[in-house]
Amino acid sequence: MAVESQAIARGVRTSAQKAGLVCSLIRGKSVNQAVATLQFTPKTIARELAKVLRSAVANIQQVDGFGGDVERLYVSACYANQGQSMKRVRPAPMGRAYRVVKRTAHLTVKIAERPLKIAAVRADAAAAGDQGGAAAKPRAKKASGKASTAAKA
Repeated sequence: MAVESQAIARGVRTSAQKAGLVCSLIRGKSVNQAVATLQFTPKTIARELAKVLRSAVANIQQVDGFGGDVERLYVSACYANQGQSMKRVRPAPMGRAYRVVKRTAHLTVKIAERPLKIAAVRADAAAAGDQGGAAAKPRAKKASGKASTAAKA
């Protein structure tokens, strides 16, 4: 059973398109690698996205069934949806007014726990022990195409 958690920041003052560029940097990475990536990303939205990522980690630690190993966590989904736009008016020449749209975004980060990789031990391989590849028969070589057609004719 895979444990999942998410965190959402609503109404962040940036456009969803700008936030989506930074989201694509961390999607699919481990949590520690994603935090390091966001720390050295020069975009302003990276700080907000790092807060949301840390919040998602705190949320998954509260879930029943979490193994407690933060090293196994990875960013399963990270996206930015468009939020409400604030409409403002900017004075323009000759008594006109221009509309300024100040966009917001909703940031969502989903993290999940990678399943443990347990190597299966085959019973017949363990019973064979030191026989290894001794039982394998050598294969016969194939005849080349020209020689086989000459033999048929």
